[in-house]
Amino acid sequence: MKLPFKAYWDLLSEHIRPQKGRFSLLVALLLTSIGLRVINPQMMRSFIDSALAGEVLQTLTLTALTFIGIAILQQIVSVSVTYLGENVAWAATNALRAELAEHALTLDMRFHNDHTPGELIERIDGDVTEMATFFSQFLITLIGNGLLLVGILVALMREDWRVGLGFTVFTIFSILVLNRVKDIAIPHQKARRQADAEIFGFVEEQLAGTEDIRSSGAVDFSIRELFRLQAEKLVHDRKAHFKRWIIENSMGVALTIGNLLAIGSGYWLFSLGLITVGTVYLFIHYINLLEEPLWAMTHEIESFQTIGACVERLTEFRKIQPTLKDGATIDLPANPLGLTFEKVSFAYNGNDAVLTGLSFQLKPGAVLGLLGRTGSGKTTLARLVFRLYDPTSGAIFLQDSNLCDLQLAALHQKIAIVTQDVQLFRASVRDNLTFFDRSIPDERILKTLRELELDGWLNSLPDGLDSELDTGGRSLSAGEGQLLAFARVFLRDPGLVILDEASSRLDPATEQRLERAIDKLLQNRTAIIIAHRLGTVHRADDIMILEDGQVQEYGNRQQLAADPQSRFYQLLQTGLEEVLA
Repeated sequence: MKLPFKAYWDLLSEHIRPQKGRFSLLVALLLTSIGLRVINPQMMRSFIDSALAGEVLQTLTLTALTFIGIAILQQIVSVSVTYLGENVAWAATNALRAELAEHALTLDMRFHNDHTPGELIERIDGDVTEMATFFSQFLITLIGNGLLLVGILVALMREDWRVGLGFTVFTIFSILVLNRVKDIAIPHQKARRQADAEIFGFVEEQLAGTEDIRSSGAVDFSIRELFRLQAEKLVHDRKAHFKRWIIENSMGVALTIGNLLAIGSGYWLFSLGLITVGTVYLFIHYINLLEEPLWAMTHEIESFQTIGACVERLTEFRKIQPTLKDGATIDLPANPLGLTFEKVSFAYNGNDAVLTGLSFQLKPGAVLGLLGRTGSGKTTLARLVFRLYDPTSGAIFLQDSNLCDLQLAALHQKIAIVTQDVQLFRASVRDNLTFFDRSIPDERILKTLRELELDGWLNSLPDGLDSELDTGGRSLSAGEGQLLAFARVFLRDPGLVILDEASSRLDPATEQRLERAIDKLLQNRTAIIIAHRLGTVHRADDIMILEDGQVQEYGNRQQLAADPQSRFYQLLQTGLEEVLA
């Protein structure tokens, strides 16, 4: 695999442009630092030759002070270059990290089903962090030392064209060797980074399932699997380190040849009387200075083995495009909204159909009770309404608009879902309710909480709306979490809501509060109630029972409840919880 330097630059260049002022200053300071490093040895050569020639003390003192002044200035500029380089690099890679996180959130559920959160974290955070370190050092080390190398060769050429020519050939040879070996470890580094991602993904899954793992006695299996993944990473680590050893030793041999060349040429020219002792010192100093950029470039090329893998992985990630194409229609009618399924079929993997030829029409303001066994397609139907997936065939209409023609942001603003599991953020109550939308006034939030009988809970918090909640919801009871989810829906004011087992795990007292909240929520809204319990289905105007992804029964709730031949009638007699479990 060959990665051109342009691939590294392209990944970050668009995030460098907003910093062009600081970037230009960085370039100017870098050139100044290089110039000072090339000029200062000239002052030492002048001091040595002046001392041997018996110049007066005042001249030697002035030369020495000039040398010290340039050295101090060079150090100040060098520190400034390092600081500014790190600043530019981290600002650029933070922007890249934000771009990648946003890109991940736009990818559809098929992608997220195939990639663990740990793997995405490793790409967005781990790989980009490597890029930040690389870029800050790349600008200073690779480009800076490359220019320093050119400056040294020019200075040597001015002193003696034969020495300058000899070391130009040597430098070209060294760079060719570097270019030859620079990519040899990238495949192993890429595999190592992928192994890291798999370990992160595995650890994330195991931590999320700690209770199940411990209760089922699977701790030993988890540890064994972790050791297996670490062993795979170790294999790639060893191969990558061996390839880097080859790179380092190749440059070591080249630099040894350079030292022999410097000593030999300096002795030969001095013995012929063509150069002074000060010039001999200048040669030796420049050769030692030449060693520095070559070694620095060597270590930076070594880092290319890691960075090259990161660049390739990030480039591949950026090229992944969502299969769901955003629509253009933004305007949707006011509440409530109608919903129509026309011969909708869907399969997650293209083979096993979850829904087959599903057709129904939900009029604006109507409530549909959706029943069915586990795996019958109820949750899949909800995912299609939210357009987390597109149907394999058929079409879904919200009011008169095909979902595929709607802008996703507008669609998600007009529909909402309440489930058993409420996702909380490590943020304030306000941000958890508004999803960080600062345009919603506090007065509206407080009014909504009063309507849902949550004002007492809010008053018990130390900082009111500014009180921070944790992601695990440990500061909330199950009922309070459900009511917070309802508050989110009220603040969005959607035209279609889906209630997915919203009250299946609550005590009777809390369930009564939730029932009152549901009554308020369904006013002037279309709704789909996914339930196993009679307590929520009684609100439905229509009942639809799914079986193996097809409509087993569909009709008016009261008519079905009065028909002894209907499936719904039988469920009412036997109990939904038992039959549909």
